[in-house]
Amino acid sequence: MSAALLAPEIVLNPEMREFPEFSLTRLLGTVFEPTEGCRVCLLIDLEDMSLMKGYGFLQAEGHAIQKKAYEEFYLGLKDGGLETLGMTGGEMYAYPMTHGSNLDLRDECYDADGRQLSLDRDIYPHYDIILCLSTYSATAPLTAKCKEYGFRGATLHGVNDIILSSGLAVDYHEVSADAEKLRRAMTGADSIEIDFALEDGRVLTAWLGLDGQEAQKSHGLCQGRTPDVANLPAGEVYFVPVDARGQFPMKYADGTLGVLDVVDRCIVRSTLIEGNQATIDAHNARLADDPMTGTLGELGFGTQVLPVSGADIQDEKVLGTCHLATGRDDHLGGDIVPDMFKKHENSTHDDILFAPHKTPNFDIAQVRMNRDGRQEILIEHFRPSDYLLAALRGE
Repeated sequence: MSAALLAPEIVLNPEMREFPEFSLTRLLGTVFEPTEGCRVCLLIDLEDMSLMKGYGFLQAEGHAIQKKAYEEFYLGLKDGGLETLGMTGGEMYAYPMTHGSNLDLRDECYDADGRQLSLDRDIYPHYDIILCLSTYSATAPLTAKCKEYGFRGATLHGVNDIILSSGLAVDYHEVSADAEKLRRAMTGADSIEIDFALEDGRVLTAWLGLDGQEAQKSHGLCQGRTPDVANLPAGEVYFVPVDARGQFPMKYADGTLGVLDVVDRCIVRSTLIEGNQATIDAHNARLADDPMTGTLGELGFGTQVLPVSGADIQDEKVLGTCHLATGRDDHLGGDIVPDMFKKHENSTHDDILFAPHKTPNFDIAQVRMNRDGRQEILIEHFRPSDYLLAALRGE
C-alpha cells in the first residue's frame, strides 16, 4: 500500500499530501527502464508551424504547454539528463495541432531549423522513446504508430506546474502497484451501475455492460523493449463497455447542463437542465449527423491520491472519481476505429469526467459493481468505498 493512502484524511483531502520534488531523470528512468542506449525525442503541437524555427514559440504569447515542454523536458535532457540516463538524442519537433482529442496526426512535422520533415519517415523509425507534450491528447495515434515502428513513448498533454509537482513527481512503482490492486478488485465485472444525484432531486442511473471482461490499467510503466505508450500522469482502471443504457448528466464547456439518454451503448439525445439551449441543439445535431460520436468507448476509475490540477489528464486519475468517454477506443483494445466515423475530425476520444471540482452541480451518489452474482459498492459521494480501500491495503 502506498504511503499516500495510509492516512484517511489524505485520501479525502489530497491537497494535504506531500510530494517529492519533480525529477525528470527519476520519472524517465522509472517509466522507461531500461533507458541505456535509447535515442529519445520530444514532440509538441503548434497552430503556427513557423514558431518552431529557433523555438520562436518561447517568445510568442501563450503556448504554456509547449514552453513547459522546452523548459522542463528539452533543457532537462540537454543539461545532463541524457548522460545520466544513458540516452542520446533529445531533439524537439513540432506537428500541426489536431484540435481534437486523440485524432490521428498529420505526417508533417518541423525541426528547430524550420525544416519540414515526415513523422513516418524521419521520426518514428529513428527513435526508441518518443515523449509527446501537447495541447490535445495523442495517445491513440501514437499507440498505433508504436506498434508499427517499434518505439516506446509517453503522452503528457496539458502538462502544467501542478502536474509536474504532483502527478509526475510520484513513484510510478507505487502507482503501478496500487493500480494493479484496484484492477484485481474490479476485473471480471459483469456490469457497473452509476447513480447521479441532481440538484433538483432527480437520480439518474447509467448501466454499463462489461460481460465479465478483464479490467485494464493505466499504470505509467513502459518498461522492457516492448512497443507501448504510457499516458502520464497515470493511475487508472478502465473497461471498454460492450453495452450501456440509462441516463447520465453532462456539463458542457460553456457550463450548460444536460441529461444524456443512452440506448444500446450510444448517446441518442441530450435534454437541457439549465444553460444554453443552443449548446444542447448543437450536440443533438452532431449525434444525428454522425451517431458514432455518441458511442461509449470507455469507463474509467481513478486510482491515485492527487490534487486537482485543472487538467483532466491528471484529474481523472484521482481516487474517488470516474469517467466515461465517447468515440474511438481502438487504443484501449476496443472496436471503435477512426474509419467508422463520418468525418476525420469526428473520430476523437473524449473523456467526460465526474469529479467534485468539475461537476459540482451533481453528485456521484453511488457506483456499484455486479460480479458473479454479488454486488460491491465502489464509490459513494466521490469517495472510495471500504471495499476499494481494503483492496489497497491488500485485504
